[in-house]
Amino acid sequence: MATTPVPTAEQPMDDDARRLAELGYKQELRRKWSGFSNFAISFSIISILAGCFTTFGQAWNNGGPVAIAWGWPLISLFILIIGFCMAELVSAYPTAGGIYWWAATMGRPVHGWFTGWLNLIGLVAVTASVDYGCATFLNLTLSALFDGWAGTLRQAFVLFVIILVLHGLINIFGHRIIDVLQNVSVWWHVAGAAVVVAILVFVPDNHQSFQFVFTERFNNSGFGDGDIGGLTFWFYVLPLGFLLTQYTITGFDACAHVSEETRGASQAAARGLWQSIFYSAVGGWILLLAFLFAATDVEAVNAAGGFSGAIFESALTPVFFKIVIIISTIGQFFCGMSCVTSMSRMAYAFSRDRAVPGWRLWSTVDRNGTPVNAIIGATVAGLVLTLPALYESSAGIPIAFYAVVSVAVLGLYLSFLIPIALRLRMGDRFVPGPWTLGRKYKLFGWIAVIEIVIIAVYFVLPIVPAGVPGNDGFTWSAVNYAPLAVGGVLLVVAVWWYASARKWFAGPVRTVEEPAAAADPAPADGPV
Repeated sequence: MATTPVPTAEQPMDDDARRLAELGYKQELRRKWSGFSNFAISFSIISILAGCFTTFGQAWNNGGPVAIAWGWPLISLFILIIGFCMAELVSAYPTAGGIYWWAATMGRPVHGWFTGWLNLIGLVAVTASVDYGCATFLNLTLSALFDGWAGTLRQAFVLFVIILVLHGLINIFGHRIIDVLQNVSVWWHVAGAAVVVAILVFVPDNHQSFQFVFTERFNNSGFGDGDIGGLTFWFYVLPLGFLLTQYTITGFDACAHVSEETRGASQAAARGLWQSIFYSAVGGWILLLAFLFAATDVEAVNAAGGFSGAIFESALTPVFFKIVIIISTIGQFFCGMSCVTSMSRMAYAFSRDRAVPGWRLWSTVDRNGTPVNAIIGATVAGLVLTLPALYESSAGIPIAFYAVVSVAVLGLYLSFLIPIALRLRMGDRFVPGPWTLGRKYKLFGWIAVIEIVIIAVYFVLPIVPAGVPGNDGFTWSAVNYAPLAVGGVLLVVAVWWYASARKWFAGPVRTVEEPAAAADPAPADGPV
C-alpha cells in the first residue's frame, strides 16, 4: 500500500484512500499504521497501569473491595457492548473525525456539532487526567528515590506541566516512530502488569482472604454516616465507585481517530476498538484482584484516602515498592503520549470541518503529515483544565483530579451516545462496513444508550459531603466541577450554535472532487 500522504497520478489510490475519498477527504495524514498499532493506541490509552493505579481510591472509598472485584467485570461488560456498537460505526466510516463525523452523517449538522465538542473536551480531559496521574506517581517515585524530594502538590503540578510538554514534543517530532512507540507501549503494559501481579503474589508475607476480596464493603465517602447496607450505599455510594472502571476503560475511540493513518482501516480499526476493551478488562481485573489480596493493612490504605500506593508501601519491601511504582509511572507516560495523539487528531479533524475557532490554524499539517498546531493547542487546553489541582482539598482526597476524570468520562461517553442513538434511529437504512453487528445492533444499542445515560447522572454528583452546596462544611475546593466544566462548554456551544453556527456549519466539509459513494447514508429524516 502507498504510504505517501496524497495519492498521485503515478500512485493510484489504494482501497483505504479510495474509501476516504468516498467519505469526502483526501489522504493528508500518513497511512503507515498497522492493525496492531491501531489496537495499540487504544490499549495504551485505556492503560491498566494508569487508571487502575490512579483511580483505585475512588472505588476503595465508595464501596470497597466489592466495588472492585464485582464492579470491574460488570461495568466492563457494559463498556464492551458500547465498544461493539462503535466498532460497527468505525468500520462503516473510517475517518479521523470519527465520532462527530458519524453523528453528522447519520443525523444532521447539529448532531455533529454537539458530538464533536463533547468528544473534544472529553479527550482533553483524558489527556490532562492521565498526565496529572503520571505526575503524581512520578512525584511518589522521586520521593522514594531521593530524600530531598518533598513530593508536594506544587511539585506534582510542575511535573505535570513537564510531562505534558514532553508528550507534545514527542508527537510533533516523533512522527517516524510514534506508531512504533504505541507498539512498545502494549508490551510494556502486558509485561509490566504481569510483573506487578507476580510481585504482589509472591513478595508479601500475608494476603487477604477470598471473603475480604469478594464480600467486604467500605463507605469512606462521608455519605450515609458510613453505612454499608442502606439505600444510600447501594444507590449512591457504590455507583460512585464504578468511576474506577468507567474512567480506566475509556479513550478507545482513538482507533477511529487514527483510522486515516491505519492500513485496512475498515476491518483493523473495528477489531482494534473492541479488542482493546476486552483485553484491558481481563488484564485490569487480574491486576486489581492482586491489589486487593495484598491490601492487608486496611488502616494504612484508609489513612491514605484509598491511594493504591499505600498498598504497595505497606505490603512490599522498599525495593519492590519502587519497582511497582516505576513500572506504573512509565506505563502512564506511554498512556499520556497516546492520549495526545488521539486528542490532536480529533482537534485536527474537527477544525478541518471548520467547527473550531481559528480552524485554519488547527487544521494544517506540516510536511511530515503531522498536525503540529492541533497538538500544541490541545495540550494547552489540557493544562488550563487542570489548574484547579493547584488547590488542595480539605477533604483529604484529590477532588480536582477526580473532577477532571469525571469530565473525561462525561465528555467521551456522551459523545458516544449520540451516534449510537442515531444508528438505532436509522435502522435498516444504515449501510454497514465489513465489520457489522447484524440484527444484534438493536439490543446492543439500547443497552449502550441506557448505560451511558445512567453514568452521566452519577458522575455529575458531589463526590464528598463537603462538595454539596448548603451542607455543613461546604467548600468550593471539594466541589466536583465536572458539571460546571461540561455544562459550561455545552452552554457556550449551544448559544454559539443558535446565534451563529447553524447558519454556516454544514457538517463534514469535502476536500476532494469525487462524488460521495452511493452507499453513503443520507441524513436521517425527522426533526432534530
